Amino acid sequence: MSTLPDSYLTYAQRKAGPDHDYYPASPVRDRAPVTLPDQAALGLWVVVPLEFFPLNPSGQPFKAPGAMQTPYPDLRHYTTRDYGNRVGAYRLLKLFNKLGLRATFAVQGAVAERYPVLVRDLVADGHDICAHGWDTDSLHHSGLTEEVETGYITRTLDAIETAGAARPDGWLSPARAEGFATPARLAGAGIRWFADWAHDELPTRFSTPAGDLAALPLSNELDDWQILIAYTRPEHEWHAQVSDAADWLAAEAKQLASPRILTLTIRPYVSGLPYRIRPLADSLKGVLDRTDTRVVSPRDLLAALG
Repeated sequence: MSTLPDSYLTYAQRKAGPDHDYYPASPVRDRAPVTLPDQAALGLWVVVPLEFFPLNPSGQPFKAPGAMQTPYPDLRHYTTRDYGNRVGAYRLLKLFNKLGLRATFAVQGAVAERYPVLVRDLVADGHDICAHGWDTDSLHHSGLTEEVETGYITRTLDAIETAGAARPDGWLSPARAEGFATPARLAGAGIRWFADWAHDELPTRFSTPAGDLAALPLSNELDDWQILIAYTRPEHEWHAQVSDAADWLAAEAKQLASPRILTLTIRPYVSGLPYRIRPLADSLKGVLDRTDTRVVSPRDLLAALG
């Protein structure tokens, strides 16, 4: 006999397909073909989060991955994260220039405020910039009032614009956390696309009460923090996983007669370390050397969506 009230087992969105109305169920085999630049079979989208980790996080409603762990002041972790914005990010910029790769840098407002020169360097090198929330302790969740959450969004967009970049029209939430109202509030603030969900390998139209967004799926499993830190796997395994993913997706693109997207999240305080730069370079070069692959930007993915 259940001890739960009947209301607990009643959910208005329980039906065939997704348990929400943001996008319809659409098996990959039923999709209309999309097109990438140069008719590429495989698109490589690289996202680099630039994050600020407060020394004294509240941890509400949870601590973001990479947040401070030991009692205040956790200077060991704080300075390691800060190393990413001061040193590791420039190491990545140098590598990307060498490879001819243009990435999407997801910039938090607190980073733009503290390191405006870094934002201007990203712009000078031709990289795309999207907003990444205010900082890693300003998480989006359903407990936020509209005023607070909209304030996070607007403050972030303002800080990036003030630092010298165009006002972003793309978004990645801190820790990829959202509340039920977050997508609509992003649309209401002029955001055109977001990358919080990992529901697909192609862009998706995403409906909200405030207007449509494009959901650009970003893999969580090929995130360098997830593989190298959370799963504690060695760098050569991550290299092999990236290569295996590229092989599989390219073969699938041929089978489905429609391209696929390989997405990688690379954090400066993780992959920007000296002993990880070479494995990262080898991983990226292995994908870029494929004749069926092109680097793609959010603009390319929006154009593919139509």
